[in-house]
Amino acid sequence: MISSIDAYKPAEIAKQINEVGVKKAHLPALQTITLGLLAGAFIAFGGMFFTVVISGSELGLGPTRLLGGLAFSLGLVLVVIAGAELFTGNNLIVIAWAEKKVSTRALFRNWSLVYFSNFIGSLATAYMVYLAGNLMMGDGVVIKTVHAIAQSKVTLDWQQAFTRGLLCNVLVCLAVWLAFAAHTVAGKIWAIIFPISAFVALGFEHSVANMYLIPISMLYGSEISFMQFLGNLLPVTLGNIVGGSVFVALVYWICYLKPETK
Repeated sequence: MISSIDAYKPAEIAKQINEVGVKKAHLPALQTITLGLLAGAFIAFGGMFFTVVISGSELGLGPTRLLGGLAFSLGLVLVVIAGAELFTGNNLIVIAWAEKKVSTRALFRNWSLVYFSNFIGSLATAYMVYLAGNLMMGDGVVIKTVHAIAQSKVTLDWQQAFTRGLLCNVLVCLAVWLAFAAHTVAGKIWAIIFPISAFVALGFEHSVANMYLIPISMLYGSEISFMQFLGNLLPVTLGNIVGGSVFVALVYWICYLKPETK
């Protein structure tokens, strides 16, 4: 009974992620793209929920951002529990790459397909939300929040955006790592909530979330240009890659799977 409810140990998690990484890297293109579209939509739902929850809050900065982080956790919960391919989480495939179970070509094939499909899924969701008009609730208070969020992102300089992206994906990949430790759906959800709430509350940058949060502001008439959007997305994406691939995947590979440590 104890062995069936205890969390998997870190070395066991590393082996699981290695095996899952191999499977992810060799998924057929159509399946990868479809699951990537879903992940883009799921993260957009999390971003939407976050935006509405923090709008008009009088709780103060810390409590408001914590509440928003709890709401945004919906996105990764849907990705992990319902099943989808998320670019930031897939940075953990680097463990399988380090084990020489996945080629560099297969790694970048997965990342490219998933990133592109996450982008399309996020944009499509943003456009449908715009058509639905549901963010017009609260006499425009939500729209003001939409614009404030997007503006705060595009005014970051390159160093800030990159570093916040790095720190963000350390926490996102740790959330995925912790979810692998759990045996139950409830356990996986609890494992996800705290790291994701933390990255949102701390103001870190998630590339796929920004694929929704900035375009939705543009659709609602902000003066943000496409080049400003890309100016945020590029350094955040690079930071996400370094944070997830190096600071989580490679670190844990060294700790638990590198030949000398086995």
